[in-house]
Amino acid sequence: MPKETNLFSDRIHIEQLELAAHVGVPEKERAASQRLTASITFWPQRAAEELHDHIVKTASYSEVCAETKTFVATRSDKLIETLAAGLAAHLLQMFSIQKIEIELRKFVLPDVDYVSVTVTRTRPAG
Repeated sequence: MPKETNLFSDRIHIEQLELAAHVGVPEKERAASQRLTASITFWPQRAAEELHDHIVKTASYSEVCAETKTFVATRSDKLIETLAAGLAAHLLQMFSIQKIEIELRKFVLPDVDYVSVTVTRTRPAG
């Protein structure tokens, strides 16, 4: 674990990952997949100086993207809040991440660009 002074200082950001999801309160809305995007910022458990240029020592952003797509595709949630919270918990469990922030954008209302929810979670101590 990094020293307390380095905690949450180095981060990786993924901007607007395209997703297909079954999400929405009405069953009709969940019946067909719809476009969502995810912006994900995560703080690896090791600081950049500790990586020594070895991918196995960090959380691969490519693998985080692939796992995000797989996770979202298997869900059918009513609320994007539920989907975002579940995704955050899943990625914290799957990867060497100490903190994660996820913004999910849904393009469902005709009079707005998008509706979004943002969740921030940290790995439980222990």
